[in-house]
Amino acid sequence: MSDLQTVKVAATPGGVATVLLDRPEKHNAFNDLVVAQLTDAFELVRTSTCRMMILRGAGKSFSAGGDLEWMRAAGHYTKAENEADALAMAHMLRKLADLPMLTIASVQGACMGGGCGLVAACDVAVARADAKFRFSEVRLGLIPAAISPYVLRAIGPRWANALFATGEGFDGELARQIGLVHHTVADETAMEDKLEELTTLAFQTAPGAVADAKRLVEDIAGRPITEGLIHMTAERIAARRASEEGREGLSAFLEKRKPSWAE
Repeated sequence: MSDLQTVKVAATPGGVATVLLDRPEKHNAFNDLVVAQLTDAFELVRTSTCRMMILRGAGKSFSAGGDLEWMRAAGHYTKAENEADALAMAHMLRKLADLPMLTIASVQGACMGGGCGLVAACDVAVARADAKFRFSEVRLGLIPAAISPYVLRAIGPRWANALFATGEGFDGELARQIGLVHHTVADETAMEDKLEELTTLAFQTAPGAVADAKRLVEDIAGRPITEGLIHMTAERIAARRASEEGREGLSAFLEKRKPSWAE
């Protein structure tokens, strides 16, 4: 699809997009260019016909967080410049979270700060059990503000309090236990096997239904179960039943055949 300076975007003929952080010599650390090019990459994926996206980091690490030179320069920014810089990061993460297809983070090595934010903003995260995670911001006199909405959604306020405030490092297994990642694997072979399994599942799903299901979670999470909410959910399933995908899915089930999107 596209080769940017710090991010590579590719797609298979079958419709699997890959976004690759490509600064292995810097452990895929963030700077303003990386943030801008990730934003562009996610927009390319959003406007494509791909059915799913895998987010990876080249080399030994997924992402080591903020680039030291970038953070050093930010120390001399004005308040307005710092806010603009932070907004760019926040908007990039929102663009990732809002992608209509299944998104998967494949994590190895270091995953620090903003790298954890990328993981939390994906639908599914698979990590090496020996991956190293840390919300390291407080060790630098900072806070993980831009990534916090996605991390809290993933691990809840109790664990977020503990890990944000201590800057404690943890491995992939603890990341799985607290909900930051969904699956852990022992090595790269097992990682590829798990990604292939998830890809198979993705191509058994109706693309429009996936987008609507993701939106449903976004709209319902944390809301009280009121009469208004009940009516909203009823309206949404009714719309899906009447949709082309809904009719095709039901027909395929009754006729004991694969639906069109799985053929």
